[in-house]
Amino acid sequence: MGGGWRGERVTVLLDGGDQLVTPGDPWIQQDAQMGQFTSRPDKLSSDARPRVRFSSDEEAPRSDLQRRDSQVELRRASIYSVLDLVPQQELYSCTLPRHKGATARPTLDELRREAGVMEAANSHSLSVTEQHEGTHGRHKAPGRFGWMTGVMFRCMLNMWGVILLLRLSWITSQAGILLTWFIILLSAAVTSVTALSISAIATNGRASSGGAYFMISRSLGPEIGGPVGMIFSFANTLACVLSVVGFAEVVRDLMQEFGAVMVDSINDIRIVGVVTVTVLLLFSLAGMKWASKAHILLFVCVYSISFANYFVGSFIPPSPEKQAQGIFGYRSDVFVSNLKPDWRGAEGTFVQMFALFFPSTIGILCGVNICGDLKDPATAIPKGSLMAIFWTTITFLAISGSIGSCVIRDASGNISDILTGNITEGCVGLGCGLGWNFTQCIESQSCGFGLANDLKVPGQVVGFSYLNTAGVFVASLSSAFGFLTSAPKIFQCLCRDNLYPYIGFFAKGYGKNDEPLRAYILCYLIAVAFILIGELNSIAALISNFFLCSFCLINFSCFHASITNSPGWRPSFHYYSKWTALFGAVISVFLMFLFTWWAALVTCCMILFLFGYVNYNKPKVNWGSSVQAGIYNMALSYSISLSAVEDHVKNFRPQCLVLTGPPNQRPALVDFVGSFTKNISLMICGDIIMEQEKQTMPQEAAERSMRWMNERKVCSFYTAFSADSLRAGARHLMQAAGLGKLRPNTLVLGFKSNWTDSSAESIDDYINTIYDTFDCNHCLCILRMMDGLDVYDQFDFEVNQGFEPDEPVGNKDQQSPVGESIDDISTRVDHDQMKTAFQNEQGTKTIDVYWIADDGGLTLLVPYLLTRRRRWRHSKVRVFIVGEEHNMEDGRNQMIALLKRFRLDFSDVIVITDGEKRPQAKSLSRFEDSVAPFRLHDEQQDGVSVQEFRQRSPWEISDKEFEAFKLKSERKVRLNEIIRRNSHHAALVLVSLPVPQSDCPSALYMSWLDTLTCGLHCPAVLIRGNQQSVLTFYCQ
Repeated sequence: MGGGWRGERVTVLLDGGDQLVTPGDPWIQQDAQMGQFTSRPDKLSSDARPRVRFSSDEEAPRSDLQRRDSQVELRRASIYSVLDLVPQQELYSCTLPRHKGATARPTLDELRREAGVMEAANSHSLSVTEQHEGTHGRHKAPGRFGWMTGVMFRCMLNMWGVILLLRLSWITSQAGILLTWFIILLSAAVTSVTALSISAIATNGRASSGGAYFMISRSLGPEIGGPVGMIFSFANTLACVLSVVGFAEVVRDLMQEFGAVMVDSINDIRIVGVVTVTVLLLFSLAGMKWASKAHILLFVCVYSISFANYFVGSFIPPSPEKQAQGIFGYRSDVFVSNLKPDWRGAEGTFVQMFALFFPSTIGILCGVNICGDLKDPATAIPKGSLMAIFWTTITFLAISGSIGSCVIRDASGNISDILTGNITEGCVGLGCGLGWNFTQCIESQSCGFGLANDLKVPGQVVGFSYLNTAGVFVASLSSAFGFLTSAPKIFQCLCRDNLYPYIGFFAKGYGKNDEPLRAYILCYLIAVAFILIGELNSIAALISNFFLCSFCLINFSCFHASITNSPGWRPSFHYYSKWTALFGAVISVFLMFLFTWWAALVTCCMILFLFGYVNYNKPKVNWGSSVQAGIYNMALSYSISLSAVEDHVKNFRPQCLVLTGPPNQRPALVDFVGSFTKNISLMICGDIIMEQEKQTMPQEAAERSMRWMNERKVCSFYTAFSADSLRAGARHLMQAAGLGKLRPNTLVLGFKSNWTDSSAESIDDYINTIYDTFDCNHCLCILRMMDGLDVYDQFDFEVNQGFEPDEPVGNKDQQSPVGESIDDISTRVDHDQMKTAFQNEQGTKTIDVYWIADDGGLTLLVPYLLTRRRRWRHSKVRVFIVGEEHNMEDGRNQMIALLKRFRLDFSDVIVITDGEKRPQAKSLSRFEDSVAPFRLHDEQQDGVSVQEFRQRSPWEISDKEFEAFKLKSERKVRLNEIIRRNSHHAALVLVSLPVPQSDCPSALYMSWLDTLTCGLHCPAVLIRGNQQSVLTFYCQ
């Protein structure tokens, strides 16, 4: 940037006016590093803040000047720092997940660094400019349609469809004018509430292609959005079928008028329908740009003329031929007779009429389906949708009322049925008072004309019948074309979200408009299959069911987003209510089952199946849905409520803080704790990071650890903590981890199996961590695996010095190659889910519990929780207790009785009577060899007092201390011999952990832990409660 402005003029905009300067002007200095200009105080007053505008010696085009001005604006810094940018829209256009990592806003670390600020500012300015230009280059051109052309006219055109022109007169005949108006108003109420909800959702952020599916999925999440996408795509395809079948009916009637019948009435509809949808498909594949604009021309020309033709024709005095068909013009007696319902046939019910009329309201979503092509969706969708509902409702009411005032229900169409004179004896029906005798056809139920018998009554009322036919053609074909083009685009959006398998094939787009040609073919095949049904009324019932389901979820999305009080729910459309949205959702479900209960059940089952699939697979998408906000609200509310609940022994749960380091480095430790805490109690994986390693640990370590646990299906939190030592980190985690009553009460450690080769300070640090655990009144578990816990020692970048690694499990050939990058290793760690002993089926192996000391019952509770898991369900728990040989049976019976009172199905109790015998010589020799490096003999103390010795070397074992704890040491060795003798084939061994005394050297206590669990061929757990009861046999 520096030096790039030579040959240009600079216009400085001052409060008093513009001043033209050149780069050589002495009071203008260019910062070559930043490309900025500074003024000297002798030339500009302090209160005049200059605004710089560039121009070349030769006047550049105005667009270039505007572009340069915008670039300078993008690089404008705040008054705090040259790197700190002022608020601007471009910095917020990269908040979508797909733009992750591309944000141009400087990080906190960059703002805090002193070195390289100027270079960073320059690079950020360039990145913002390039991103701004690239964003405008990549984005689609601005939308073409406003609220009238894009939403209102489009919705009205689809709502004024085949139902209005082919079925409204028949519905009026069956239900009567009053109930027909009630059906129209109730449908308008449901669609109005839905329009309010969709307006609120549409104005809560920028909406792209995908229509209602996009909005629902981004509002309620993929679990609900996925099923809606499937149902909504299918519903739009069926709506296309409805319009095509309506068009085919009119064509068939015209063919019958001219005597041109291909096969029969039903098959003619099928043939014409298949040909029509094929032609529409070809038009869709051609990608005609004028197709959308043609809606406006058709609306203005054809519909205006058709409606004018209808209303003008209704005021023209009817000819005898029309009177023979039951058309008598506006008459009060005709209006009164048609007010009440006259149900006829199997379909003559209110529910069936409602179900038949409701598809005329589905066009309200047509504007939403093209939200990506609107200039301003936030304004166009609310205004256009509500106006469309208003005008179509007025039209429906007017046409049903006018046709019910002009046409009687039954007429023969025979002009010879006119009455001569005033003779009406034996005449039946309203026609008698109008001079016509339709008695014969009424009694024989063979009338072919009138509201109840002829679906083409609107075309007979009009002044020129072929204009009505043209209106039907326009309504049906335009609606069919609109639904045929919207359904594939919605399905393409669903496929690209990759929520379901095997549908990604249909996500591919072609051409500059990204046309979903493959989805077009799929929707065409589905449409052809349903066109073969050939029955308009049956198809209308199915469509009502699917669109009502969509309306329900749209309203529920608005309600759920409102009720969760998420800060991200800020719709600019305020004329909605969460309670009206809830009413819309409930009434939609009610109408679904009212219309077609079996179809509603099928739809619900489909949604539940699709919901279950997405919920089980957990797609890797993050749309900031209201479900996420609801989960947060529930968790927060329950956590606060739990804080007021007093602890009770019956509700005790081992809430574990597990010092795993990186969890993928110790999967056995994670799996062990997860086996008895999953879906039962709290588990937190703690990673203590040494201060000297803080800068070398990867930034994404926490995300990688959580991803690893999610892939392993471990229900746990992950917390990293920086500390100088293991002890300090563990102590702080025990005090600060958790929230309210969701706080750890049990610390779980891995056994320090390499303690004999470790430094004395690290041993003391480990033992002091155990001391601190008891000082915090926490329970403690120490897991020892026969092969150690660490499985990723070759990944040096992940080794945490707070957890010194055990000996590598694998051979040297498994070490990572020298040239392998850290990113490659990280990827392998993420996807390598090593199987541990706790993931195997244990079969009938035993869980041996050595309950040596009463700790409150945690030693029994953990194995009980394990046996509730599928892998441990068939494992038998054996309880070993210490007793005397002369009353061994009494001790066993007392323990069995206690276990029964605890309601624990542990009936195998073994009494250890030889625990006080002297251990074998080789076992003692091994123990003495393990502590030998830490022995400090009397001749080495040099007259140092015990206090000074303990302060200087707390891990060293003096001869006096060794002798003082000799008996205890021998009993630990003897207990190990008993354990190895009895639990050789066990799946898991749990041993009561001895509580360390304050004067016990750390190395000696470490040797006790090692002695108790050495030589076992299965996982061993040293466990100790906090001396408070966690089991009870009382019910209060």
